[in-house]
Amino acid sequence: MDALHKDGSIEVVCGCMFSGKTEELIRRVRRAVIAKQKVQVFKPYIDTRYAIAQVKSHNGLGVDAVPVATSRDILPLVEPATTVVAVDEAQFFDHDLPHVVSLLADKGKRVICAGLDLDFRGEPFGPMPMLLCIAERVDKLTAICMVSGEPATRTQRIINGKPASYNDPVILVGATESYEARSRHFHEVPDRPC
Repeated sequence: MDALHKDGSIEVVCGCMFSGKTEELIRRVRRAVIAKQKVQVFKPYIDTRYAIAQVKSHNGLGVDAVPVATSRDILPLVEPATTVVAVDEAQFFDHDLPHVVSLLADKGKRVICAGLDLDFRGEPFGPMPMLLCIAERVDKLTAICMVSGEPATRTQRIINGKPASYNDPVILVGATESYEARSRHFHEVPDRPC
């Protein structure tokens, strides 16, 4: 077993849209490759924005990745020699993801997950809250608010030029055509229950 990762660990990179989460995941993956570590990257099959078999940041950086339907699909695909497992867009996975990454960390793997911590409503997104709790390291990134220019921590969904309603479906894969980074003050969610 790789002496660098004998204890295993879970790292989570989170934040709003356009905060650089995937870019940071790619940076960590590339550093592991430079260190001659065996790396495997996984992504949810529903994320086809830039490439089916790649994780790509909004600025065009990318690494090869295996798309999977469920978090449990990752386990049989991880090769014994792999020391680093990366999971992008973790918020789109099912609630088994924390268990899956814990199993991998228990086997001595360094697991790096990146994802939105909050959905467009400003509420915890999918398995992210549990991942944040079980991780040894959490890095929360910010973007720039598209309204104020201040640090942004929220993802604003825009539909036909207006903020999306609280009642809209939570999952809508998109980029600049559907989303903006916003500060708490300028984040709008019409029809939010009191």
